[in-house]
Order: sequence, then C-alpha cells, then structure tokens
Amino acid sequence: MAKARTMTPEHKEALAIGRRQGKIVKDYLEAIKANKPKRGRKRTPDSINQRLKAIEVELSGAEPIQELLLIQEQSDLTKELEKLSAGTNLDDLENRFVEVAAAYSQTKGIEAATWRKLGVESKVLTRAGIR
Repeated sequence: MAKARTMTPEHKEALAIGRRQGKIVKDYLEAIKANKPKRGRKRTPDSINQRLKAIEVELSGAEPIQELLLIQEQSDLTKELEKLSAGTNLDDLENRFVEVAAAYSQTKGIEAATWRKLGVESKVLTRAGIR
C-alpha cells in the first residue's frame, strides 16, 4: 500500500504566499490595463453631464432609429460616469504591488523589461526594488 503524502506546514504556507502574491500582481496589472489612457480627448464628469443634457434635448424630436442610438449612448455615458465616480484606488493597489513584486519576480524569473512592457512604470519598479 502506498504511503499517503502530506504537505508540511511550510509547504502550505509557501503555497498561500504564492497565491496571495499572484492575486496582488493580477489586481494591479488589471487596474493598469483598465486605467490605460485612451486616444483622444479625455472625458470628464462635466463633459459627460453636458452630453447627457444634450441627449435629453435631442431625444424630444428624434426619429425612432436616432432615438434608439441616443438612448444607448445615454446608457453608455451613465455607466462611464458611474465608473469615473467610483474610480479604482490605484495607489493602494500600487503599494500592495510594490510590497510583493520583487519576491514574485524572483520566484517567477520576471525581468524589469517584462513588467515595463505590461505598463508598470519604472518608478514603481524602482520602489519595488526591481532593476
């Protein structure tokens, strides 16, 4: 009969640390991607609200197809406004990333250039001790 394998407490702890680091890194990279500047003029809550008011005026005399498109634009802008209001606390995610990035990089063999290609700023890597 084969002997049942058991993990040592140290091995279990190492796995837990790896999962925690992986989640922190994933959350930070997702936030960078979500907050990546888009081309064109940046929308502000004021500009979105102005457009929403203009849509209200346009809706009163709109043909059915135009009404459909305006209502969809209104929905999209409302969601964008909510997203801007909620925001992502990138600073908190960045600070958590800085705490684990060096160890995660060493464990996974990730170079600074690879982080840079994903949009991690060099000042963040320097704070994390990655060169």
